[in-house]
Amino acid sequence: MPFGEYRYAVDDKGRVIIPPAFRDFVEDGMVVTRGMEGCLYVFPMSAWSRIEQRLEQLPLTDRDARDFVRFFYSGAAKAKLDASGRVTLPPTLREFAQAQGAVIVAGAPNRLEVWSEERWNANLEHVISEPPAPELLKELVG
Repeated sequence: MPFGEYRYAVDDKGRVIIPPAFRDFVEDGMVVTRGMEGCLYVFPMSAWSRIEQRLEQLPLTDRDARDFVRFFYSGAAKAKLDASGRVTLPPTLREFAQAQGAVIVAGAPNRLEVWSEERWNANLEHVISEPPAPELLKELVG
């Protein structure tokens, strides 16, 4: 699983470097899509296949499920690393995530996240000011 955070910049062609520590994770291709809190999620193809199976199982009769599928699936785009270890972020996804200039590429379980630096810092401030429930932390660390 990838972990850590790295600061890079989106270039004028919409490309961002995938940190060398994360490249093996996405070497067989990836899917970039809208994430929560205004970031982008980057899934390796193997994880995306599992997600697609779960999305197909969501009930068509549930409005929340339909809305989530539209949000998550319609924004998805397949991508591959270029020879320089970069990935091109589609314009609609760059706009959604406000990913221009400085961005943070962060590892997370089963995915990478791409954040505008401003949103990343705001999210960290939120977590610091409103920490997760103690029960969650106790469950994680024992």
